[in-house]
Amino acid sequence: MKSTVCARVTLAAAVAASVLTGCSATDGGHATDGARDGDRPAKAPWRPHPGLAWQWQLDGKVDASADVPVYDIDGFENSAADVARLHRAGRKVICYVNVGAWEDFRPDKDVFPRSLLGRSNGWSGERWLDIRRRSVLRPIMARRFDMCRTKGFDAVEPDLVEGYGNKTGFPLTARDQLAYNRMIADLAHERGLSVGLKNDLPQIPRLVRDFDFAVNEECAQYDECAQLTPFIKAGKAVFHVEYAEPTEKFCAESRRLKLSSMLKKPELGVWRKPC
Repeated sequence: MKSTVCARVTLAAAVAASVLTGCSATDGGHATDGARDGDRPAKAPWRPHPGLAWQWQLDGKVDASADVPVYDIDGFENSAADVARLHRAGRKVICYVNVGAWEDFRPDKDVFPRSLLGRSNGWSGERWLDIRRRSVLRPIMARRFDMCRTKGFDAVEPDLVEGYGNKTGFPLTARDQLAYNRMIADLAHERGLSVGLKNDLPQIPRLVRDFDFAVNEECAQYDECAQLTPFIKAGKAVFHVEYAEPTEKFCAESRRLKLSSMLKKPELGVWRKPC
């Protein structure tokens, strides 16, 4: 899924309140995933600071023309050479990976058991995953993050980490999502990669310590941007986009909150209009 604009999460008050409870231990076994304690990287993950400008391009091969220090690009569709080219230009590079839905166009689509696949998420060829099955999903996502590390990425943007607020076909709870999101953060950190929390605003107070930055869509349109301040207070960047709001309606507030904001088209191509 290239963005979550077509699957906007609207959480009921009871669901949001349940975020304050502890994590579920359901199906929490840690299968072997290739990053054992003995070979974890010693280097601390990159932690982007508030206010860094960025480019978010998920449509095809990266175009390196934007003069910004951070690029967020598709991990499957871009090569190690693409990442190295950005590094030579002084950029940090984030690896976009969908961790919450199955995609029928990915090369590893056949490794997902059919029992994990739920309802369509509104995007062609995509279906929600049963994130309660962490022991099954952990090695699959570990291999995806290994790909990001092997290609030289600095960080991971795991998408669709708020399935509990959608009609997935599974009875997912906020507790399930907390446990899964923390597992995802651990997988990234075990590989020396920093990791961003994508949307999932109600769980920010519980997850800000686990993630190194945030990625947000449309907080200005829904008057939610202040909910991202825990990341800013922790010295962690918030990479933010709007799709419908003109820049004159959100940039002043974004600057006040120290968000890294820009206007993009929903297909997330090369075009950008930063604050």
